[in-house]
Amino acid sequence: MYAWTFLCEYTVFSLFEIYFFCSEAVERRLRVFENRVLRRVFGPKRDEVTGEWIKLHNEELSDLYSLPNIVQVVTSRRMRWVGHVAHMGEGRGVHRVLVGKPEGKRPLGRPRHKWEDNIKTDLQEVGGGCGDWMELAQDREKWRALLCTVMNFRVP
Repeated sequence: MYAWTFLCEYTVFSLFEIYFFCSEAVERRLRVFENRVLRRVFGPKRDEVTGEWIKLHNEELSDLYSLPNIVQVVTSRRMRWVGHVAHMGEGRGVHRVLVGKPEGKRPLGRPRHKWEDNIKTDLQEVGGGCGDWMELAQDREKWRALLCTVMNFRVP
């Protein structure tokens, strides 16, 4: 319990950053945090030749920890939630927020990153990016297969 408290003090994530706007920088911070926690859990390794204690490398950590990494879990949960929203009626507020287009003038500069952009990026990474994601989510069996693919996809 102490290690978890110690590590959480130095790595601060907001839920908004993690689930709603998971950029590459946030994903990298999540992987670093997860590896830091796993290094604490598994501890150092003793070198057989020199007898010195060395830290475990990322590959060794992923071999020891057989579950999917945190980025895969966040991506699959985001995709699962999008599948639920895709089946909602168009009158529901959540559905309108996800697929709606805001009215009025947009601010100057680059357009902001939207949820839909995250979904399209996730689909392209897994290879399911052909066509409209909303139509793909309507077929529950294909969407479930895609979610399984996301969970088994290796993130470097």
